[in-house]
Amino acid sequence: MKKSTIALVLALFSSNVLAVNVVVHPSNADALDKTAISRIFLGKAKSFPGGGSVTPIDQAEGSAATNEFNDKVLSRSGSQLKAYWSKLVFTGKGTPPKKVDNDAAVIDMVSKNPDMIGYIQGDGGGAVKVVASF
Repeated sequence: MKKSTIALVLALFSSNVLAVNVVVHPSNADALDKTAISRIFLGKAKSFPGGGSVTPIDQAEGSAATNEFNDKVLSRSGSQLKAYWSKLVFTGKGTPPKKVDNDAAVIDMVSKNPDMIGYIQGDGGGAVKVVASF
């Protein structure tokens, strides 16, 4: 009984730790689904669905949030994304999202700029609005 309870608690805790939330400025009223978010972070969309310009913010390569986001939203590994962006940069057809170090940096930037979108683990403490969870 104790082992199964511990296993259940660990499973629940693990799934919460690995959840990644896509966040925008609190004033942003756009509804975003996985496809729209993916298009923004892959440089295929330059604006929110409502028409406002968008600037995606990525986290440092190898972070837990980045790995989860890449897997669950972009359906690509870090090396696949590196190759993807290398090709676009080389051909002059795109620029990868700006990278920041951690959740706190994403929250800080997104909370100050209505045009930004990022992802974090957690809810942002009210400074940003969660528009999707994966």
